[in-house]
Amino acid sequence: MQPVKTFAVGQLYTNDQIRFTLGLENLGGIRPSVDSQGRLKHLAIMTSELDCDRSLSENPYADRIEDGVLLYTAAGREGDQKLSGRNKRLIEQYDTPTPFFGFSNVGRQVYRFLGLLELVRHYRDVQADIRGKIRSVWMFEFRIHSALTEMPVDDARLIALSFFQNKTSQEDQADEDPVPSAISQLPESEVEQVRSKLLALSPLDFERFTGRFFELSGFKRVHTTSFQGDGGIDLEAYVDGEDLFFGGTHIQAQVKRWRHTVSNVEINGFRGALASTAKGVFISTGYFSRAATQEATLPFKPTIALIDGRRLAMTCLKKACLP
Repeated sequence: MQPVKTFAVGQLYTNDQIRFTLGLENLGGIRPSVDSQGRLKHLAIMTSELDCDRSLSENPYADRIEDGVLLYTAAGREGDQKLSGRNKRLIEQYDTPTPFFGFSNVGRQVYRFLGLLELVRHYRDVQADIRGKIRSVWMFEFRIHSALTEMPVDDARLIALSFFQNKTSQEDQADEDPVPSAISQLPESEVEQVRSKLLALSPLDFERFTGRFFELSGFKRVHTTSFQGDGGIDLEAYVDGEDLFFGGTHIQAQVKRWRHTVSNVEINGFRGALASTAKGVFISTGYFSRAATQEATLPFKPTIALIDGRRLAMTCLKKACLP
């Protein structure tokens, strides 16, 4: 079999073509290629198309692609995952601009090339394993570099260096770790089940659900804005006029049905879209980075209230407002 000279974004390749070209093992979602000294030369990450049928017994990983970001669950189908072995290979990219080739499975032994992947952050999360038992997992967020539609394999390391030359080191990246909400007294399995149902909603249905959530929380005159061209404001509401201290307060919210982390860039952009008299609330099914939480509470700027996916799911359970 002749090796592939250039991987084209969006094109299909067989498992044999990929492993023969890159010198990889036949199986696995994380496939490193190392030199004689055990140093990482490059790595392939295999995920699944979003619309593929998925049962926990076959594929317990909650991978997603959102706004050019691949949310990737580390290897390990059962029990708590550890940041060791192949999983630990992923974080080597923080310090060394190693090319990570991204592929998405679209059928038996057939994969679509996504582009080069740049590791943005990694963090702990919870998911169900192949037996449906809630366990701790490692999540990795990769920026998908697909603008360069032709990726010459022999030049991938130089291209990765040009793509990643401005990325931060692992130590600097610590400031971008997501900040999960406090652990609930509710069973973890119930919280994650609700969060999974929220993630399964379409973006439009999630906005509508959030509107119902606001109404059950006592807000008045709740309505969602135009789904397209809303300028970052997804929902408008007002505090009940009978509230002694805050009655009549205007609330504007942005809601993101994301699993990946909300950064300070999104918080700053949302603040700029707020009406001068409005209180801002940012709701996401994912998490907020430390930089985002700091941006939301900066002195001398309007404070933004943040509700992440776990906190939203916990509150939904308490208020019996379920998707």
